[in-house]
Amino acid sequence: MKAEIKEFMESLKLRTPGEKEFHQAVQEVAETVWDYYTRNPKYQKNKILERMCEPERTIMFRVPWVD
Repeated sequence: MKAEIKEFMESLKLRTPGEKEFHQAVQEVAETVWDYYTRNPKYQKNKILERMCEPERTIMFRVPWVD
């Protein structure tokens, strides 16, 4: 594994601890697209890979209705 990918994965693991399957999936994608990602500075500038790796979140809350 390239050092840059390893560094990226370490930062991801710090943000999302305990998500082993998520880490594995992200690593596979990162290894696949890394060369293209590094050749296109616009993607690095906009942190596209980091944004793609933000886990989906669902926020639930109650809204009490008053008639």
